[in-house]
Order: sequence, then structure tokens, then C-alpha cells
Amino acid sequence: MRRGTMTALMAAALVATVVSAYVIDFAPATLWGGLDDIANLLERMLPPRLDDPGRIGVLAVETLLMAVLGTVLAAVASVPLAFLAARNTSPHPAVYAVARAIITFCRAMPDLLFAVLFVRALGIGVLPGILALALHSIGMLGKLFADAIEQSDPGPREAVRSAGAGYLREMVNAVLPQVIPSWIGTFIYRIDINLRMSVVLGFVGAGGIGFALQDALRGLIYPRALGIVCVILAVISAMELLSIVVRRMLLTGSATDPRRDRAARVGFSALLVGTTAAAFVVLEINPLSLFTWVWPALEVFTRMVPPNFGALGGDLFVAALQTVAIAVVATAIGIVLSIPAGILAARNITPNAAVYWVARGWILLVRAVPELILAVVFVAALGLGPVAGACALALASIGFLAKLVADAVEEIDPGPLEAVRAVGGGWWKTLFAAVIPQALPAMVGSSLYMFDVNVRTSTILGIVGAGGIGYLLFESIRTLNFDVAGAIVLVIFVIVYAIERLSGWIRAQLV
Repeated sequence: MRRGTMTALMAAALVATVVSAYVIDFAPATLWGGLDDIANLLERMLPPRLDDPGRIGVLAVETLLMAVLGTVLAAVASVPLAFLAARNTSPHPAVYAVARAIITFCRAMPDLLFAVLFVRALGIGVLPGILALALHSIGMLGKLFADAIEQSDPGPREAVRSAGAGYLREMVNAVLPQVIPSWIGTFIYRIDINLRMSVVLGFVGAGGIGFALQDALRGLIYPRALGIVCVILAVISAMELLSIVVRRMLLTGSATDPRRDRAARVGFSALLVGTTAAAFVVLEINPLSLFTWVWPALEVFTRMVPPNFGALGGDLFVAALQTVAIAVVATAIGIVLSIPAGILAARNITPNAAVYWVARGWILLVRAVPELILAVVFVAALGLGPVAGACALALASIGFLAKLVADAVEEIDPGPLEAVRAVGGGWWKTLFAAVIPQALPAMVGSSLYMFDVNVRTSTILGIVGAGGIGYLLFESIRTLNFDVAGAIVLVIFVIVYAIERLSGWIRAQLV
């Protein structure tokens, strides 16, 4: 990593953070003064209670099945799209450009935005939520699937091609066996993400347990809301632990017992097929509806064209600037506070086992709460505005980045650690001389990725009054001003795409 580039990056990040904090009036004194309000709100939430456990249980299962079905549909659509979007398998440069554009659009648009539009087109229910999860997931799955194809070894393809096989057989026999392990890991990780996302889709009427949570919050029944949050935490935590087990079982494998590996893959496939089939039955989804949604959705989407930029005037620019500022401040706080938590959660550097488990448990707890729910809590405690949104995103960023920091530290070369310890270096000396220099590139990459994610997320925090451009968007859709919504959607796309390109350029300069 170039030291000069790194120094310039840190200076620019510091300036951007200070300017962004000024834009949204984010002052530590204000936040400190709001701690009492947050404590009072948490006190009002205790003790948690479930007034209707049966209904909440059904909604929790519904949320889980939505996440699975949305991810499966996205994977099915992403496989052919990935082959078209990979440079080494795309049949034509024009096809490659179109496929990459589709993937970029799906990734740039927040899933909650898709959900709002689908609810308007199809009505309240689980189908809009499933479609929203599927479309947004194509942005991630399609990109990572295509990247895996581009990194595949060309040798097997040349061998199959020399035997006279056509394009389809070449892909199936030479490319798929190489990329399937990577695809499985990405797919499992995406289910984990979609489960968190599906929790909040109920806030816009797209099914799941989020509807019950929003109902409790609107009625100011905070103990019931906390009870529902506890159910959400339990489901997400259980799913994360299950995904870890499944990922290790499928991707690590056993060198001495290939039959066990084969049985594990067959078992996982059977479980996935069974869960997908159960989702159609339990959620009462007509398979034909997965195709008939296109025309009603197009009718709504076409009403957003041409976009009307004049209706909001300068308010649109101010809201867009506020959205970016929220993401900058939240990411900066997340970076600063996640590093110590991540280091303590790394098995190879943590002071002792107790500290390790406490740190890992805290990270899991924070990561299990979706950002929108955190935003609701901070809005209730601190009031409407971007400060609540920045606090919510910052807390979520701490949990996410701490996990990435811990993983990066655990993957460093143990040689330098042993060398420092061999000459009598203590814990702090080992940390600064052997750990941080090795983990720093991964930390920078993770921070840029977190900023990219936070920009997307900050665009929808306005739905609960946490500032940013999201408030204008949801108000325009609620009042049926679709041409204004079209202008806002275009601005969101430009912001997210520009940030994504900037992050990619910075990563390229540092590698």
C-alpha cells in the first residue's frame, strides 16, 4: 500500500467527516445530551412482552420464507445473467454491457425502494417483498457470480472446446464445476443478508414481521415492540449460526471422507428445495404470479418517466447532500469504534477466551438488528432528523465492520506475531508491530465497502423520519406524484453509482 496515497486518503476522509457533521448538525454534545432520552426509552420498553405469540411466530416464519424464496429466485435469474456479464463467457461486448448495466441497477436501488414501488403496483402482501428482495439480490449475486466466472481457469474450457463441444456444454462441463463452491458461499451469505432485510419490509406493507413491529411502534406500545425485536434477534442469530455451520460443511469438506461431503451437499440441496416449496405453500404464492407481476409493475414504473426535477427545487439537492453526509458520519464513527471491538474478537490476538466470546456476542447482537429498527429507536429518543439516522447507521456499522476486522486479523500471517513475541514484545507491541500493518489493507477495503453500503441504506432512512432523501421519496409515492418520485430515484441511482465508482477507484489505488 502506498504511504502517500494512504495519507492523502485519511486526510480527505477527515475533511469529509468534519464537513458532513456540520451539514447535518451532528455534535457530540448533542448526542451526549440525548443519552438520557435513549435510556428513558429503553426503560419504557422493559420488560418485553409478546401479546400474541402465535401470530408473531407465524410472521417470523413468513419472514424467513420470504428471505429464502427471494434469494432462490435471485440465484436462478443471476446464473444466466452472470455468464452474459463475465468477459470470458459473454457472447458479445454489447451483451456484456447490457448484462452489467442490469446488475448495477439492481445493486444501486435499495430493496425497500423496490418494495414500495411493488406494493403500489401489486398491493399489500408478501409478493412485493419477495420480488424486492429478489431484484436487489440480483445486484450482488449477479456481480459475484460473474466475478467468479472471470477468475476461472481457462484450461478446462479449452479442453472441452477442442473436443468439439458447443457453448452450452462448455459452460456446464468446464466452468460450472469451478465456480459452484464460490457460488454456494455467496448464496448462503445472501440468505443471511435477506433475512435482515425482510424484517423491515413490513414497514411499507410488503409482508413479514416488520408490519407487527411497526404497528407496535406507531401505537407507542414499546414493551410489545421490544418483544418482537427479541424474536427477530433470535431468528437472525439462529440463522447466522446455521449459515456458519452450513458454509463450513459445504465449502471446507473432508479430505478423508468424500461420501460425507457428497451427503452434506445432497442434504443441503434437499433442504433448500423443500424450504422453497414450503414457501410457495405457506405464503400462498401462485407460481404464475412470478411472471404476471411485470405488467402492473411497468405501469407504475413508466409513470415515473419523464422525471420532474422542478417540483422540489433546491430541497432535492439539500436532501441528497444530507443523505451522503449521514453515510460519511456513520461510516467514520463505525471505523473508529469497530477496530478495538474487532481486535478483541479475533481469536489469535484477543487477551483471553472470555474477552473473545463477549466481543463476538456483542458483534452478533448489534449485527442482528436491522438499521431501520435502530433508526426508529433513535428517532423516538433524539427526535426527527439526520442525527438519528447517522447514529443508527453508525451503530450498525460498528457491528458489521468489527466482524470484518476480526476476520481480517484472524487471517494474517502468524510469523510476524511469533517473531515479536519471541523478542519479548507484549500485547500492545505485538498489536502495533505485527497485527495492524498486516490487517490494514483489509480494513481499508472493508471501510470503503461499508461506506458504499451506508450510502444505499441512508437513502431509505427517511421512511421513519431519520433524515435524508428517503422522506421526499416516500412522500412523493404516498401522494401519487410519480414523476417527482422518478426524479428522486434517478438522483439516488446517480449518488450510489458515483460512490461505488469512487470506492472502486480508491481500492485500485491502494492495492
